[in-house]
Amino acid sequence: MMGLIASNTEQWKEGVARVELPCVWNLNSEGIIMINNSSLNKWHRLAHKQLNQQFVHEIIHGMNCSSFEASAILDTVYRVYRPYFETSGTLKPGQILFQVVSVETSTNTPLAEGKQVMVTLTLDAGPEDLRVREKQGVQALRRHRMQRICIEAFQQGGLLTIEDLANRLFNCGQRTLSRDLEAFREQGIVLPLRSTIKDMGRSITHRSLIIQQWLKGMEYSEIARNTHHGIQSVQNYVSKFKRIVALAEEGYDINTIAFLAKMSASLVQTYFELYGKGDIIPHRRKELQSFLKKGALQIPVGRSQ
Repeated sequence: MMGLIASNTEQWKEGVARVELPCVWNLNSEGIIMINNSSLNKWHRLAHKQLNQQFVHEIIHGMNCSSFEASAILDTVYRVYRPYFETSGTLKPGQILFQVVSVETSTNTPLAEGKQVMVTLTLDAGPEDLRVREKQGVQALRRHRMQRICIEAFQQGGLLTIEDLANRLFNCGQRTLSRDLEAFREQGIVLPLRSTIKDMGRSITHRSLIIQQWLKGMEYSEIARNTHHGIQSVQNYVSKFKRIVALAEEGYDINTIAFLAKMSASLVQTYFELYGKGDIIPHRRKELQSFLKKGALQIPVGRSQ
């Protein structure tokens, strides 16, 4: 007769499921030990299914929905709250979950109607932040944190706004943050905010900053890293800048160039000013002159860059 041998000496209680004993040993008629290879997550799965069933039951009877509708609602709950479920219990000290506008949301979509994503932001990095505060002061710490969380949001598919930073995260004035952004720009650093990535508002465009760094001799990879863009995007912006310069050298006016290049007149004017300043290192100026000699004036037709 088969005997049942538990893996510990704990007394059995009838009707109690033991998650800590996912498998037992059985002795067959020949005295050979057989192992029941049941899943270690068996009871977790059962509990999960019971919760799902409870939720569906509440929706069906509480909101008079069909089983199909209740299941669809359950799927939506998982999809929306998945970032919270996945990070619950794994957030590091100093981190928060924060809802931001998705990088996929277009500029002509109202924020209230745009796609949003949940991101994890590190407001306080512990010893790292303390060292910045001790050696450089409060202002440097704010800028250090500002740069970090903007990059974190961008890497997770979201874009912070000045309003997010001022009113929801740092509890400070927007003018204060505008001065911080100006300090970053002077260092050639572009924070991936919605206003810069999407060229919204009065914020200086990332395009002109990319061109400034290229004229100073930075390589595409370095510019891409500084501005949080792909190398191909940087190359496209530089190519468009070269064509704008070529058209200007041929005597076309700003409005005509803007029409041909499918760019705003203000951006064309900015490119004019960058080219006319003369603050161009020799090998970049030589590259531009070489491009002009080729007479490469054809502007690609397509979406605006």
